[in-house]
This record gives sequence, C-alpha cells and structure tokens, in this order.
Amino acid sequence: MANPPPKDYSKWRDATRLVQAGTRRSAFQETSEAIYLTSGFVYDSAEQAEARFKGEDEGFQYSRFENPTVDMFERRLVSIEGCEAARGTASGMAAVFASLLCFLKAGDHVVASRALFGSCLYIIEDLLPRYGMKVTIVDGRDLEAWRKAVTPQTKAVFLETPSNPTLEIIDLQAVCEIAHKAGARVIVDNVFATPVLQNAFKFGADIVVYSATKHIDGQGRALGGIVLGTKKYIMEELRPFIRNTGPSMSPFNAWVMLKGLETLALRVNAQSAAAREVADFLAKQPRVKRAIYPFRDDHPDFALAGRQMKAGGSLVSFEVDADKAGVFRFMNALKLVVISNNLGDTKSLITHPATTTHYRIGPAKRAQLGIGESLVRLSVGLEDVEDLKEDLTQALKATA
Repeated sequence: MANPPPKDYSKWRDATRLVQAGTRRSAFQETSEAIYLTSGFVYDSAEQAEARFKGEDEGFQYSRFENPTVDMFERRLVSIEGCEAARGTASGMAAVFASLLCFLKAGDHVVASRALFGSCLYIIEDLLPRYGMKVTIVDGRDLEAWRKAVTPQTKAVFLETPSNPTLEIIDLQAVCEIAHKAGARVIVDNVFATPVLQNAFKFGADIVVYSATKHIDGQGRALGGIVLGTKKYIMEELRPFIRNTGPSMSPFNAWVMLKGLETLALRVNAQSAAAREVADFLAKQPRVKRAIYPFRDDHPDFALAGRQMKAGGSLVSFEVDADKAGVFRFMNALKLVVISNNLGDTKSLITHPATTTHYRIGPAKRAQLGIGESLVRLSVGLEDVEDLKEDLTQALKATA
C-alpha cells in the first residue's frame, strides 16, 4: 500500500477535499497530480521484493494491484464519502460485479430492487444464478416487500437510488435496517445522486459503487469505476478479487477522474438547478404527458428525496405524448441536445431507454418498471437553460 498523504484532509469541507484530498507529490513537487504510466515498480533489493510480496514492506508492486495515480483517486473519494477504503476499477460495471462476487458464494441469497440499470439487472438476474446464488427481486419502494424477501440466508442487498431511468427513490435507512437485522450487507449504486448530493454511508450502506464514467469524469472522456467500504472488506475481500481477476483502473483514466473531481461540485450543483428548471418547463408542455424529477412535489417520493438528497440531480425523465415513431421524430429533431446513452456529461444527452439501456430486459419487465415507448431520459448538461428549453420546444412540435 502507498504511504498516507502528508495532510489531514478530515478538517476540510467537501468542496476542498474534491480538489486537494489524497494528493501525492513526487520529489519534483508538481501542482497537478502525476500520471504514473507504469506496469511495474523497481525494488532496492531482492529482500525488499520478498518483503513487499509478504506484506511486510509498504510500497507498490504491480499496477494491476495498486498504482500511485489510482491510489490518489481512491483516497480522494474516501475522503468525500467518509468511509475507510476504496478500490478503483476499469468501469462502473466492473465495480458492480466485483463488489458482489468478491464475497458471495454458491448458495448465498441476494435481494435487489427491480428498478436497476439494464447491465446491473443482467448481473443480478442472469450471472449470479449461474454461480449458484439465489436471487429475489422486489419493488424497492415497498418496505414490506423488503421485509418479506430478506431472510437469515440473505448475504447481500443491492439497489440504486435514484433509479435508472424512472428516478424512483428508495428509503436507504429503512432498507439498511431491514438488511442488517438479517446480517446482510447493503450495496448502493449511487451514480445518479453522485457523492455531492447523497452519502449512502450516512444512512447505513456497507458498500457504495460508482460508475466514474458518468458525473465524476463528467466530460465523456474515460471509463472508470470505484467500490468503497470498510478497510476489512476492501483489503481482505475486494482487493484479492481485483488483484487476481484484473478489472484494474488505468492510471491515465484515474488521472482523468481526479481532474473531474476538482469540478464535480460545481458541475453537479449547476446541472441539478438546470434540471429542476427543465423538469418544471417540460411538465407544462402539451406534448409531454409526465415529467419525472425527484425534487418536484408531484414525484411520489418527493419527501423522501428531500430527506436523502441535497438536490434532485441532473437527470430528468419524461413521457412524450406520442407513439414510438413520434418520440423518435422528437429526438431526431433536437439540434442542441444530442442522442447518447451516456449521462452526467457537461453536454446534454438524451436516450430512449426502451430501445437502448433497457432493451435487453424485454417488454414485460420494461412494462413492470414503467419504461414504456413514450419515455425518454434527459441528462442535463451545462448549456444555457434557455437554449435547452428552446431546443426542446421546437423538437416537441415534430411529434405531431
């Protein structure tokens, strides 16, 4: 492991930590974090190499295990989340998969909320059963459903809040209490809320995962993920899994994420304010059946969102008053907002979940989740909000 940073970042506030925490300067005393593009590291002696592999000497061995740039990224997120340790991964889905498979085994029971990203559903519903694990899917907003599903055999609970793409909010504290009574660990995919707007650990989460590709990078440049939790979990369960299976984060991508963290609070807060304004605007449009945004008082989980989150986030979902062909005409008519299945970018992005992110889960599950052919998901960027509203206005006319 790397040596601890020289400063005590715990005394600083979040915005400061996002810029400074975890920095490790070389002998050259650079201002920007260094990119250590190296696969291996040199030892002073054969004895030191032996000691390092035994864990008796601190330091780096191989970048699949640890890397100084990745270590800085991990330390910075740890300082923001207030947890003990973290591990960077090659992508958000690598983080989700590793967070579960590093400690689950055949015969274990997993309970998950039904409103998940399509790839997360694939891991939970398709991959885990292949390894002999039992899975129960519940309506995440129904606490009684959680109580019935979680048993003494349950080892993990997995959820995301707000959910993708319908922005459902799950009561984190209540679900954590239910899971912990049975001895299960709670894993929260916090990507839509970001570290700026929601701290799942404060509500009892044991493990938090992010796709750093989204808001943390925030400019569509690089893939990355991270898993955060206790030192015991990270070092004794997750670290060996990543070390021996290889979903390691690239040092260059870690550097990109470090640069993204410096502006994360500025971007997310500005995007959330714009998203709220866009949601209110869309709710008044005659060609829009419904606007979904956690901080609108017509959202069914509005009160809960206000207790858990500092703002509603950068995502707005809405139902266009048209069939699939009409929705496609609307999307194709957009001139400023671009069509992409990514999110959290400085550019505003729109996607049609039923034919992209949630296509493979099938029509029956999509209907159960409320993902119809009229639903679109808008990731609000940093453009002038008036330009966004004008673009949406002219495009909605194409639905007729």
